[in-house]
Amino acid sequence: MEWHVTDAQSLAIIDSEIGDHVFSPAEYEIVRRVIYATADFEYKSLIRFSERALQAGAAALAARTTIVVDVPMVQVGITYDIQNTFANPVYCSMEALTRPQKEKTRAAWGIETLAKRYPEGIFVIGQAQTALTALVDLIEAEEIRPALIIGTPVGFVNGDAKARLQDSLVPHITIESRKGNAVIAAAIVDGLVDLAWQAYGQDRNRGS
Repeated sequence: MEWHVTDAQSLAIIDSEIGDHVFSPAEYEIVRRVIYATADFEYKSLIRFSERALQAGAAALAARTTIVVDVPMVQVGITYDIQNTFANPVYCSMEALTRPQKEKTRAAWGIETLAKRYPEGIFVIGQAQTALTALVDLIEAEEIRPALIIGTPVGFVNGDAKARLQDSLVPHITIESRKGNAVIAAAIVDGLVDLAWQAYGQDRNRGS
């Protein structure tokens, strides 16, 4: 993202107030983005990174892996950074052409359709709990093997999807509570894009 002096001042305040933590420098960059986007320091204790989630996500971004999101708000939130770095294709579940299904939400059916089309994609679920549940069902059925899942929907109903995701072997970043929203998902992606660009972007620039 493009930073302004007020952004730097805000991040400095976060750095001064966050206190002790056990995050790696790369993980902390993601955490402070989430806190900056929400002004909620509780996320310091709620965000969960699987082993090598950031490494796997950065490598997938650099490889121009397809990104699938659940709602337009996430798509809008990440498109600028994606277009100005690795230019990964980004598809939204709500735009997937599917047959109407009474037993599933539009987001869940769209995610399932796109997941089968891009089984090794990066999936960003910021709002639709039903979409995350559909993804986890496909993982447990061994039908897909995503490069990374970012799952941050609010979890009042069927909230076990986050716990099931944490039990899987798929690289993931999620929120361990009912809390979450699309803004958080976009903040995580934007932070990951910046980290990946620092790691891989210079090589791409030299190769062009």
